[in-house]
Amino acid sequence: MKYKVALIPGDGIGPELTETTMHVLNAIRKKLGLNLEFVELEAGDACYEKRGVALPEETIAAIRNSHVCLKGPVGETAADVIVRLRIMFDLYANIRPIKSYPNVPCLRDDIDMVFVRENTEDLYKGFEFKIGDDTAVALRVITRGGCERIARKAFEIAMRRNRKRRVTAVHKANVMRLTCGLFAEVCRKIAKEYPDVTFDEQYVDAASMRLIKEPQNFDVIVTTNMFGDILSDEAAQLIGGLGMAPGGNIGDEFAIFEPIHGSAPTRVGKHTANPCSMILAAKMMLEWLGERYHDQICSKAAEAVELGLINALKKGLSVPDLGGKLKTIEMGEAIANEIMMLEI
Repeated sequence: MKYKVALIPGDGIGPELTETTMHVLNAIRKKLGLNLEFVELEAGDACYEKRGVALPEETIAAIRNSHVCLKGPVGETAADVIVRLRIMFDLYANIRPIKSYPNVPCLRDDIDMVFVRENTEDLYKGFEFKIGDDTAVALRVITRGGCERIARKAFEIAMRRNRKRRVTAVHKANVMRLTCGLFAEVCRKIAKEYPDVTFDEQYVDAASMRLIKEPQNFDVIVTTNMFGDILSDEAAQLIGGLGMAPGGNIGDEFAIFEPIHGSAPTRVGKHTANPCSMILAAKMMLEWLGERYHDQICSKAAEAVELGLINALKKGLSVPDLGGKLKTIEMGEAIANEIMMLEI
């Protein structure tokens, strides 16, 4: 099957990461005969400066005409690009794996968790207004339907991961009794549908501490939009930084994959950025295509991308962020070379 991939290079280091990731994906296409067609699209700060709009209608139309989207980080217009796309395509689940890889400065070598973050509600709805000049108000929107589908997604992921089979719901229901109270209530209800999965709850402040103290004990963390955004960034520091953290915005019909970090404008042109975040996002994209279209070649391709990355890291091939000497593009080339040497 031929897959059309909408490709948004983004801002700052985004084009460097995109070029590097394409080296890896081209190796996969050559190695496995995977039929991927990439359609490069404009969106983000540079697009806004040039055209006066951060997310052009033709970009939206091209995304709609694609099987999946892979995007680089966007700068100050992120709310006008990815936040809008999440809502537009109803990409209600933000999936962020946090995993230790070899020869990467990690807190522990046995960290392997995944954040399942509600992606369309909460304070990120952007319902804000002012009362006079001195008071600003933001509305926190939490719905039962939104809670049910993100909770169910978390338990389904826990079942597929087949590790600890544990789901931890993170909230602050002792203070936000109605909004977090509804989220906690729904998670407890959904948990009863999955008797093979252990369920527990933690308040967000306690969870932020335990992520540092005992990250090896987490498996799947399900939480609300803003808490998930903050906690997953914190957790990324346990495994070598944001450059090791990919993310997927996933709905029932479509998905957009990206690094979870920003555009890092101060690092543009230095060619030292860690591309693993976007390479692992591409791995997640292939995994999703494999699951959605029951395509074993895509699933094998996802495994090959991760294995190529692991083999490169085992050989000490890495960028300065991880203690190595390779430039961004050289890291992608090293991973591509490892993929070509795999026996698949």
